[in-house]
Order: sequence, then structure tokens, then C-alpha cells
Amino acid sequence: MKKLVIFDLDGTLLNTIADLAAATNHALQHYGYPTHDTDAYRYFVGNGINKLFERALPETERTEANVLKIRSQFIPYYNIHNADLSRPYPGIEQVLHTLQANQILIGVASNKYQAATSKLIAQYFPDIQFVEVLGQREGVPAKPDPQAVLEIMEKADMSRENVAYIGDSCVDMETGKNAGVTTIGASWGFRPRTELEAYNPDFIADEACDILRFLGIPEE
Repeated sequence: MKKLVIFDLDGTLLNTIADLAAATNHALQHYGYPTHDTDAYRYFVGNGINKLFERALPETERTEANVLKIRSQFIPYYNIHNADLSRPYPGIEQVLHTLQANQILIGVASNKYQAATSKLIAQYFPDIQFVEVLGQREGVPAKPDPQAVLEIMEKADMSRENVAYIGDSCVDMETGKNAGVTTIGASWGFRPRTELEAYNPDFIADEACDILRFLGIPEE
């Protein structure tokens, strides 16, 4: 049984794609750029918001200056609207409560910027005592660099063999492998199951309760 389970946020704990799409489209429209269907954003997200904006911009417009322009419109809008349509995935709240009831520490390592990560976790999971909630922070490399996962492990005083990292994308599978911990793919997220399979995680969960079964924890 693991002693620390670290989760990705977007596409793993929360389905945030509609709010991310709406905020990015708002910013694109502000500057006269074409917008995208919500489903397209499944492939734009995962590497932090600057990479999201770069992917959403027309190919000929992907400059650092334009990314920063989109960011300047996105953040104030998203800060207000980031919970309009976002919701926990089915069974996730029960899984978190069961982990907590079994004295397993829980952390979050996300590429969403820190303010939004902290806000959404506090709003949707107020009864869960997370050991640490880390989003993307200035001066800290984004996933798949393992720094955020390693920081949580250090705070929890956990060695690699006692830790599992759960996420829905290739970025997450690489992150877990780079940290040297057990990797669990969440197939309900933004990316197809085949993407997870290509990175050979230790396990792929097709529904939230599969996480408990893999970890050997009885469901409540």
C-alpha cells in the first residue's frame, strides 16, 4: 500500500475543459483571433497556460508577445469564471475521502498556475487535508519536470517506493517516471487511453474506484 498519492488536477480530479476553453476563446476573440471548439482544447492543455495560448494561436502568430497578450486577458477572466462549469469527475470525491480515512497522504501537482490551482482545490475539496497543493509557479519548471512531485515527497518525508502519481496525459506519465514513482493513468481525462498506454504506466484506471483497487484499499 502506498503512503502518499499525488494527483494531477485538470483532467484527473476536475473536468475543467469547458472553463479553460471559454476563457481562452474570450482572450482570442478580444484580439481578433479565431476561436476553437471546446473539444480541441483537450490537446492544447497539459503543459501550462503559456503553452496553451501558443497552441491556441494561429501558427503564424505564435510569438512570445502574443502569448503574453492572450495571458493578460485570460487570467482576469478565468479567475472569475474558472468554476462556472468545472466539476469533480464521478467518484473522485469518494476516492479522496477513502484515501484520507486510510491515513494515506494526498497531494496535488498541477501545471495550472498556482492561484487557480489553490482556489479550485479549496472550493471543490474543502474536507480533504492535502499535504501540499502545487501549481505552476514562476521560476519552477513545469511538468514533466518532476520538481513539484519531489517537493511534495520531501514535505511528506516519503521515499519513492511509497508514492503514486496519478494523471490523465503523457505529461503526467513522464512526470511520474521522472520522479521515479508508481504511475497511474486516468483514462477519463482529456487525452485518449492510447496516449497513456504508449507511456507504459504501472496501471490505468478507467474509473475513479479503480485507483483504490490498484492500491489495495477497500472501498468504503
